[in-house]
Amino acid sequence: MPETPTSSGDLLGQSLRSGRVHSAYLLSGPGDAPRSAARGFARALVCEAAESQPCERCAACARSAADDAGIALDGTGKKGPLYRHIGDHPDLLWVERGPGDTRVRIGQIRALQAALRLRGSGSGRRAAVCADAEWLNHEAQNALLRLLEEPPPRTTLLLVARSAAGLLATLRSRCQRIRFPEGAPSPHRDEANQEIAERLARVGALRTPELLDWAEEYRGARGDNAAQVLRLLEVAGSWLRERVGLAVERGDAVPRELSAFSELQACRRTLVQRNANPQMVAERALLALREAARA
Repeated sequence: MPETPTSSGDLLGQSLRSGRVHSAYLLSGPGDAPRSAARGFARALVCEAAESQPCERCAACARSAADDAGIALDGTGKKGPLYRHIGDHPDLLWVERGPGDTRVRIGQIRALQAALRLRGSGSGRRAAVCADAEWLNHEAQNALLRLLEEPPPRTTLLLVARSAAGLLATLRSRCQRIRFPEGAPSPHRDEANQEIAERLARVGALRTPELLDWAEEYRGARGDNAAQVLRLLEVAGSWLRERVGLAVERGDAVPRELSAFSELQACRRTLVQRNANPQMVAERALLALREAARA
């Protein structure tokens, strides 16, 4: 399938109305919008009314609307299931990181593969959502790629990621891509991002010990700190794009900014795919950002 990034718009609804549903979608963007859209689309796929949104009246919608929020996953399968259903609908599956897990594990993807190879409960469609797709390591992505190469009949896979940059190009190319723009963030998120942006505005003046002190704030349990470093990389990427835009308007060269942007992308891949230490990733990113700020 050609890689044709598309704005969020009503593409998912159009797919349902036309009956031309792809075997895989990649929904990316900040906030909860991609997750909510993936869940709603999966529910609409099994809706008995065959509408572009869940009708909320049929038996399938009643099952898919059941509360599943309290079912915590465990990537090892020891303290919880490897995946869960959307509501309690047998043909809708959901995979994400468990609380405290640093990634979506290969065992979860294999369990998802096994479940999708089984015959569905009825004659209708099935769907599986892989939330936190940016936290799939290389091995797990390859396992998912094999599933996309030979998708089970009438089955749709939805990958949800804050950013698609860390996913394999071969994986992205097999998905219909839908990007969600920055929406209205929650007050907590907006406040946290604003604090990072304000600190980045002063990063060029920081001495190395001060940069290392900043990076040390991400020391400790990897799960929470990896997510925080990912946020740092996202805000820093936006900050760099603004700098590049202003420099281009002035006719200035931007080699250091572009170099820093490449370093941020490398940091993201290292953080997600190689189980890297969040503090060390933050150090690399902040040093590159300081160089860009001094350009």
